[in-house]
Amino acid sequence: MRFLIFVCTDETFRPTPTMGEDTDKWVTSTEESGVRLMGDRIEPESAAKTVRVRDGELLVTDGPFLETKEALGGFDVLECRDLGEAIKVAAAHPMAAAGVIEIRPFWTGD
Repeated sequence: MRFLIFVCTDETFRPTPTMGEDTDKWVTSTEESGVRLMGDRIEPESAAKTVRVRDGELLVTDGPFLETKEALGGFDVLECRDLGEAIKVAAAHPMAAAGVIEIRPFWTGD
């Protein structure tokens, strides 16, 4: 099963001195095991655009559409046996201890 994990922070986020190094180790380990298919950091919400088409008119606004206390900082696509394995992999991500990891399975059409 494929899962998308969102790596998020909130206003209490304080990176640890080894956060980058620890994350690099997590990425290497999960890629070598074949669990992590891809992922990347993303620009902050100030770089976001929201796109809508209403009555044929294109509406583009600055910033994220959703109001949330968490800020999306990156994502990873995982290939896991089941949700239990995805939770275990996400829990090992260094950001799980400092931020928030959200897991969503890919749509299967069921």
